[in-house]
Formats: sequence, structure tokens, C-alpha cells
Amino acid sequence: MASYSLQWTIVQKDEEKIIRQFLSEKDISRRALTDIKFAGGQITVNEREENVLYQLKCGDRLEVTFPPEKSSETLVGEDIPLHIIFEDKDLLVIDKPAFMNTIPSREHPKGSLANALIGYYQKQSIDATVHIVTRLDRNTSGLVLVAKHRYIHHLLSQMQQKRMIKRTYEALVEGVLSKDDGTIDAPIGRKESSIIEREVRADGKAARTHYHVLKRRSKFCHIRLSLDTGRTHQIRVHMSYIGHPLLGDDLYGGSTDIYERQALHCSNLTFYHPTLEKEMNFHSDFPFEV
Repeated sequence: MASYSLQWTIVQKDEEKIIRQFLSEKDISRRALTDIKFAGGQITVNEREENVLYQLKCGDRLEVTFPPEKSSETLVGEDIPLHIIFEDKDLLVIDKPAFMNTIPSREHPKGSLANALIGYYQKQSIDATVHIVTRLDRNTSGLVLVAKHRYIHHLLSQMQQKRMIKRTYEALVEGVLSKDDGTIDAPIGRKESSIIEREVRADGKAARTHYHVLKRRSKFCHIRLSLDTGRTHQIRVHMSYIGHPLLGDDLYGGSTDIYERQALHCSNLTFYHPTLEKEMNFHSDFPFEV
């Protein structure tokens, strides 16, 4: 399997920097450099191996090859089809179906997106383990961002913490919302009587959800949602809190007469690609009838 590597052609502004400084500015840590040195990685300049004290010159071709990654022994690869929207050497964007866990759980130890990814990597001879950047609930469908290497995962996680990765959701909610646009600003915490369920509570963590009505029907609305925070079950809890639970979401009071799962889908994903250095935008069609 080919190991993950990064390449740069040195420009004038980086001339005379030592490799260690240059890579630090690329957010490659000293710990990562130690792993590269002692765990099977390599640093080359113009295809010649060099150490981190080498002084770079304009036009040098610097390549960093990271050590092979080992996946967890408990995570078994499975031959499960993946709907891949985008893939390059750094990351994937996957359209996850409903009724698939993002990672294995006690109730569903097999059949997860993580199991499918390991199986896919094995078939494609990709030297990678699972680095999922954006997760979705088991019964929520839509776009998921996956890094192929821990370094890319680190960069994308930093962006996520700074709210630079934008996700837009669509949902069907019970009842007819009176306003076209609204914001729900209410803290969310774990419900004391459940290890799964969340609720709005004064001692919860700050949570803010914005919604916009796309269509109104006699008994439900089709809405678009965006989040300022990423609390567990945030959309489901907030919409239930204002009296408009998601269709199919029986955990939070939604009717299952029409749908057997919550009518929630991650339809848009926008992020800055850390190595292509450009904004990426992806869309997945809403799978429910409106």
C-alpha cells in the first residue's frame, strides 16, 4: 500500500527556512516529525533524503512521506457499497444512507460507515484508517466528510472548531410554522432518565439553530436548517422544543405514520480544502416527498 505524502515546491518567501520551520508553519507538529523519523516515514528534497535542519532553497521540491497508519483491530472491513460524491488522496465526501451508523455501536456492531470505509480502503490498497470529520445520526442521511490521514483530519478538525465547515440540512417538521425564518437559542443537555435522549435544560450546553421555511403543506413544513453549534440531536431536540418535531422522529415526539425514521438530511457541505487551497461545495438531493 502506498503511504500518504505531501509535496511542495519552495517559493522565494520560504527560501532559507529550515525544513522544521517550514513544516511547523504547515501545522505538522514535532511529534509528527518524530513519527516520520522513527516510524517509517521520510523527508526528501529533490528526491534526496534530508533531515529537518536542511535549509530550503527556492525551487526545491520538498516531499514528506508519513508512516503507515494502523486501523483498530476491532474495526473490521466490510464490503458495503459507498456513494462517493468526491474523492482525492486527502479526503472523501460520502452520501450516507439512512439506517447506517457512522461508527459501530453496541446495538449495531457491524454495517457502519466506518466498516464500509475500511473495506473500501482494503480493496483500493489505500493505506489509511478511519478519520470521520462530520458525523450523522444513524437514521439521518446525507453528506459526510472523511479525511484519509490523521494530518488532514487534524486540519479539518481545526476548521470545524472555528466553524469554517458549513453544513445545511433539510427536514420535514410537523405542523405549520408561522414565521418564514427563526432562530432557536436554547441550551441542550442529556436527559437524566436516558443515556440517549437529550433535552433543552438550563444547565445544558449552548445550542443555536436557524431555520427557513421552504414549503408549507396542510400538516407539515419543509425547512432548511443551519447550526451555530453541534450538540448531539440538536435539530431534533430544538424542533421538538418549539412544538414542531421532525416527521418520523418518535424519540422526540414525531409521528411515524408516514416515515419510519426522522425526515432529516444533510443536503449541503462547504469547506476549504487544506491542500488544494480552495473552497469546495457539495449537494445531495432531499430524499423525501414534499
